[in-house]
Amino acid sequence: MDNNYLIKEKEGKLLLKFSIPCILSLLIAALYNIVDQIFIGNAKNVGAIGNTATTIVYPLTVICLAFGLMFGDGAASLMSLESGKGEGAKNHKIVGNSILCGIIVSIVLLLICFPLLTPILKFFGARDQESLDFSLQYGQIILIGVPFAIIMTLINSIIRADGSPQIAMISMVLGAIINIVLDGLLINNANLGIRGAALATIIGQFASFIVSIIYLIRPKTFKLKLKSFKPHFEIITKFSKLGFSSLLTQLAIVVLTIVAMNAIGQYGASSKYGVSEPQAIFGIVTKLFAIIINISVGIAAGSQPLVGYNFGAGEYKRVKKFLTLIVVSNIIIGLLSTLLLQLFPSQIISIFGTNTKNPDLYLEFGVKAIRIYLMLITLTLLGKVTAIYLQASNSPLKAAFLSLLRDIITVVPAMFILPIFLGLDGVLWAAPVADIITAIVTITFIILEYKKLNKLIKEKNL
Repeated sequence: MDNNYLIKEKEGKLLLKFSIPCILSLLIAALYNIVDQIFIGNAKNVGAIGNTATTIVYPLTVICLAFGLMFGDGAASLMSLESGKGEGAKNHKIVGNSILCGIIVSIVLLLICFPLLTPILKFFGARDQESLDFSLQYGQIILIGVPFAIIMTLINSIIRADGSPQIAMISMVLGAIINIVLDGLLINNANLGIRGAALATIIGQFASFIVSIIYLIRPKTFKLKLKSFKPHFEIITKFSKLGFSSLLTQLAIVVLTIVAMNAIGQYGASSKYGVSEPQAIFGIVTKLFAIIINISVGIAAGSQPLVGYNFGAGEYKRVKKFLTLIVVSNIIIGLLSTLLLQLFPSQIISIFGTNTKNPDLYLEFGVKAIRIYLMLITLTLLGKVTAIYLQASNSPLKAAFLSLLRDIITVVPAMFILPIFLGLDGVLWAAPVADIITAIVTITFIILEYKKLNKLIKEKNL
């Protein structure tokens, strides 16, 4: 396939072409959990305790996504860089080895998680028998879909790098539609409750998995052969390094969720809100956060093959233009999101249902959580997309550091320290504090990146 259009077509047009399908794909991926929460929260036989359970299980699903993105985004970045250098003939080995890694990790995760699910869920924040029981009902079924979720996520990144972002979008859309339809049928009509939500999720994931596998029969820039799956440790090392920041970004969410759920469990017990209901609210806030982040990451991930190819081809002026477009578009998205969240928090919480023991306190904490925790989300977006850009432009160490800075290096310590003085509210204030610190480093990295690109442009006399 001729990829010259990647270095000739107008940057803004290319970014739209690649990013819109990617944004839609990621938004649809977020819908898997969000739709579950909406149906569960409004179901008479479940309610808020079901949302608590899905939030407790959430780190497991993120761990699966983390490895899928590590191998998928890493392989996609390496494919784009190699193609830009004119060495795209290696791509079939990159794809084969990334799929092999995904299969191995899937098996390992299942062998660990199934026998240890109860202690894992307690560690994730299940504080009482009711929340543990619901979490087990949901988690035992979700684990069955782990291999499909990892491989589907991995291949979708490769499909986008192969120049077919629309196919990746179709894969995700199909799965999401199936999930939504089955949620309504299984949770309420079949009276399966939270188990119905889990079944709907894994059936949708399997449908997306099938579409992504079918694509590999006739891809554009590579052809899979049996020897493509022969372990090639140099290739595995390269794409693992490039995808490491994607892994860290997701694992940071896991650590953050576990710390927050346990902190809420500790400080919520001595507050008027209790434990389970604030944990359910945190789950809702996390999903809202995921929607906005996925729009942002969709722009950056869509630009990944464009940045990688142009960087590999030495088209640094175009790389600089892509960076500018990514930064400006994300600032706009962040400001619009902030306005919406600050003006309509109670309406947003109500969508997820208020079927709780104390609806007034539930809504009160929900409004507070949205307004405080998501206060500076514009700064969060800036850090996330800069990390993805650095990954695509072959700066994996900087990308990895930035991926860890907000959600691990700053938020986690803040969640331990601030509640000592502020109680349960301290868990919420940890996020804006971390956003300010992270923004200082992010802006520094962006300035340095512009200086580097200007130097490269001058050296090439572009």
